[in-house]
Amino acid sequence: MRLQKNMLKFLIALLFPFSCYGQSAGSKQIKLLFIGDIMGHKEQIWSAEDRVKHVYNYDTVFTYIKGVIEEADIAVANLEVTFSGLPYTSYPSFSSPSALALACKNAGIDCLLTANNHAADRNTRGITKTIRVLDSLGLSHTGTFTNLSEKEKKYPLIIEKNGIKIALLNYTYGTNGITIKEPALINLIDRNAIEKDLQKASAEKPDIVIVFLHWGTEYEKAPSKSQIDLADFLFERGADLVIGSHPHVIQKMIRKKGDSDNKDKVVFYSLGNFVSNQQKDGTGGGAMARIEIRKDEDKAYITDADYYLTWVYTPIEKYRKRFFVIPCSEYENKAYFFSDSIQYARMKKFMKDSRSLLYNQNASVNERIFNGSSWLLNY
Repeated sequence: MRLQKNMLKFLIALLFPFSCYGQSAGSKQIKLLFIGDIMGHKEQIWSAEDRVKHVYNYDTVFTYIKGVIEEADIAVANLEVTFSGLPYTSYPSFSSPSALALACKNAGIDCLLTANNHAADRNTRGITKTIRVLDSLGLSHTGTFTNLSEKEKKYPLIIEKNGIKIALLNYTYGTNGITIKEPALINLIDRNAIEKDLQKASAEKPDIVIVFLHWGTEYEKAPSKSQIDLADFLFERGADLVIGSHPHVIQKMIRKKGDSDNKDKVVFYSLGNFVSNQQKDGTGGGAMARIEIRKDEDKAYITDADYYLTWVYTPIEKYRKRFFVIPCSEYENKAYFFSDSIQYARMKKFMKDSRSLLYNQNASVNERIFNGSSWLLNY
C-alpha cells in the first residue's frame, strides 16, 4: 500500500511537475547524500591488500552501492581513520592506506568530514598528512586543519552546486584524550565557538546551513539529552540540517516544521556505520541520509528528507574476508545473492530491528525502498 501511494505521487509529479508542489519554472534543486562512519579495522586493511604487489585497493567496497552514491549531486561521508602512512593500524589508533580515500572518490563521494575522536590518532603529523592526501586527490574536506590560517580561509566549508550555496560545519566531542598540538587544529564541540562559526557562515549568505557532529554515546540506539539539546541550540542559531555520527548504530531522524522562516529543520542523530568490521548488535550496517533542497527565487527549502538502509556484506573469498556495502532494500529478497544463509539472516535482522526503531521514532523521515527498477519513498 505504501509503495502504491508513492507510485501515485510519482506519476502525478511527472504529469504536473510544477503545480503539485508549488514549484516555478525557475526552481533550482540539489540532492545531497550523507554517509556514516567509514572505518578502517585490520580485517579491512588485509582485505584490500594485494599480497603479491603489496598495494591496496578498496574499490570493491563500493561495487553495489556506487550507483546510489552517484545519484546525488553532492555526497558527504564521515572519515574515521587517518592517512598517516606505515605502519597501517587499526583500533585504537587508526591509519589506513590512502587507497581508501581514492576509492571514496572513485565511488562518487565529494567531501570527507574529518573531525572525530580518531582524528588525532597519529598526532599532528597524522592530521596534516591526512589533509595532504585528501588535497592531492581533489577531495573536499573539513573539520581538521593544518593551522589557524588555513581554518580562517576555508571554514566554514562553502559548496555551491546547481545555483544553491551550502555552508557545512563539522565538530567532534573529543579526541580520545589525545592533546592536539599546534599548529594543527580539530574542531571540538564548544557552543560559543560553534555560535561564532554559524555567524560567520551566515555572513556568506548560504541557502542552507548544515552541521555534522561526532557526538553521543557509542552503541546507544537513542540520542542522549545532550544531543537533543545541542540540536535545538543549533537550529535556534541558524542551522537547517544537523547530522550525527559516532554511536556506530542508527538513531532516530526528525523533521520539524519551520517557524518564522517557514523552513523545515531536520536532524539525523546518528547514521551508524557505513563500513567497518564491528560485530556488536546494530553495528553491521547504517543509514545514508538523502536530502533534496529546492530554491525558488531567493529562498531555499528542504523538500525531501529520507534515507537508505545499508549493510556490510562480508563473504569469505580465497581465504580472506571481503567487504561490500549493499543497499538493503535492493537485496532483502535475494537470498541467492549471499554466500551463506547466516549472512543473509544477519542482514534481515538488522533491517527488521532498524525499521522497528525508525518507523516508531522517526518524524516525517521515511525509508527509500527499491521496487525492482527504481527507488521510491515508503510512506
